[in-house]
Amino acid sequence: MSVDIPLLRESWGLVSESQEKVAAQFYGLLFSRYPKIRLLFPAGMDAQRDRLVQALTYVVLNLEDSASVTAYLGELARDHRKFDVRPEHYPAVGRCLIAAMRAVAGEAWKQEFSDAWLAAYELIATIMIQAAAQDEGFSPPYWNARVIAHEQRSPETAVITVEPDQPYPFLAGQYATIQVARWPRIWRAYSIANAPSPDNHLTFHVRLIPAGWVSTTLIRQTSVGDQLMLGPPRGMMTLPSPVPERLLCLAGGTGLAPLKAIAEETLRTSSAADITLIHGVRRQADFYDVEDMTRLATAHGRLRLIAAVSDDPDHPPSRTVADVVGRDHVEAWPMTFVCGPPEMVLSTLDLLSRLGLPAHRIRSEPDAGQIMHRLRAHAPI
Repeated sequence: MSVDIPLLRESWGLVSESQEKVAAQFYGLLFSRYPKIRLLFPAGMDAQRDRLVQALTYVVLNLEDSASVTAYLGELARDHRKFDVRPEHYPAVGRCLIAAMRAVAGEAWKQEFSDAWLAAYELIATIMIQAAAQDEGFSPPYWNARVIAHEQRSPETAVITVEPDQPYPFLAGQYATIQVARWPRIWRAYSIANAPSPDNHLTFHVRLIPAGWVSTTLIRQTSVGDQLMLGPPRGMMTLPSPVPERLLCLAGGTGLAPLKAIAEETLRTSSAADITLIHGVRRQADFYDVEDMTRLATAHGRLRLIAAVSDDPDHPPSRTVADVVGRDHVEAWPMTFVCGPPEMVLSTLDLLSRLGLPAHRIRSEPDAGQIMHRLRAHAPI
């Protein structure tokens, strides 16, 4: 990207430790100055503020990799179509964003920071507007989907399969945002747990989030026949081309979902695939997908499953995914995928780094919220 990277990094450093204040200031300015834009957003803004910080952090940390940033911004623009974001909204967002950072930084902010961000934002807006316009020609802003299967695997976990009303093109390892009728304009991201298939079905592994509006509705108040809305597919934790014949997949909790899809796709497309999947949970009862994974492993014979239980005295030994991974894994597997709760991803990425695994052999979802500030050393290329 043709922007002043040092100035952007220097100015971001002034506010990066106060990201929540930047987000709150930004939305306060945006909604007070442009009240009509408020109608595009949900009543509850916590998740929206997190997404703003995630996007900004990803862009700032990856400015040298213009191709990845452009791809990321293109995904973001296509996803924004479901909110009815239009080109005329972008200037307002840019002005309020710069004003928010300036307000939080205080006297340390310089005019050249504003100039650098204005130039960068104009480029970002151009990329996003063009990507959205291109997408309008062949893709809807969202998909309506009917629930065709709902399995309560545990009190806190459900496996839900849906059938979109139009073809839903995605790659194994990607995720979709879901909106339920009960909570308009509130979208939550869930990884797709199957590889693309001719039947156009998508399966999601949903874990109950305490006080989570969408997860509670999906697990406890959703039945076969109900209608959902799906945003466009997103995510860069996908298989490279050509597909490696040996993969190490490290999953925590429902982070199993995209890695299951990746394993399924690899086994289907490569007759010589060799995959080890390590699945970590807190309690033995949290292994919600044992039958399906065992069936997949048995059918192909080239998928090894390893379990790690971290906090269940009735099922020793106590170990995490990071405890299971050793130097032999790092040396033998040319590609490693990591997905799970932020703390699990962080500890696993740190271990892989200490073991000497280079970043280009790691795939992890860079839109993972709390781990955003730690992704520079591990960003996939």
